[in-house]
Amino acid sequence: MSDISLRGEATEAPVAPSRVRGGGIDWFFVVAVLLVAVTFVRVIYFTPIEATQGPAQKIFYLHLPAALAAFMAFGLVALTSILYLWLKDPKLDLLAESSAEVGVVFTTMVLISGPLWGKPVWGTWWTWDARLTLTLFLWFIYVGYLVLRGAIDDPAMRARYSAVLGILGALLIPFIHLSVYLFRTLHPMPIVLKPSAPSLPKEMLETLALSFGSFTVLFFAFLRARYHLALERAAIEAEERR
Repeated sequence: MSDISLRGEATEAPVAPSRVRGGGIDWFFVVAVLLVAVTFVRVIYFTPIEATQGPAQKIFYLHLPAALAAFMAFGLVALTSILYLWLKDPKLDLLAESSAEVGVVFTTMVLISGPLWGKPVWGTWWTWDARLTLTLFLWFIYVGYLVLRGAIDDPAMRARYSAVLGILGALLIPFIHLSVYLFRTLHPMPIVLKPSAPSLPKEMLETLALSFGSFTVLFFAFLRARYHLALERAAIEAEERR
């Protein structure tokens, strides 16, 4: 919550240093990395090659889970930003910042894996396809979010401005998903997240489910590590301001 200064103005309550966890091996992160490694082994060696796209289609098992992890990250940014504007708890702001940074990492994976998949299938590294363009725009919004945070020194003002941008940026996510319905695009209609049922063979669907699970664990491992770092930094800054 907030404290009241001698001048009667609301100020951000510092994060208590005693709440910050120490170092050591992050076993949750180790488990996440092992799960992703197992997923890639299954993708490469135990998942059938798609008939029309060939081996390039296997990038799908990285590309789609990374996109969903990015959407989850930016959705969490929006949720924690809304809660911050309501509760004024600085830890919510730190969680939003941490999730935004992790979301940028996963969106970068999407923007790299997409062209690698698109070149052998579409014959070009990049096209200003609606979904590609909107995803790139989403990446710029949250890179801008992180730049904004670094440009404002006042913690309360930084948190407020960042919260507004974090909420507005997340509004783009539904349009990215619906872009294949709203615009003419090279991206196919959904074959997994569609109203009826996924149109994938059982082996491919099982691999995709494993990939979703491992990337979700990796997302939370990244988020947890980044949030602990944010708490440590906030505690140090609070000590320096005293």
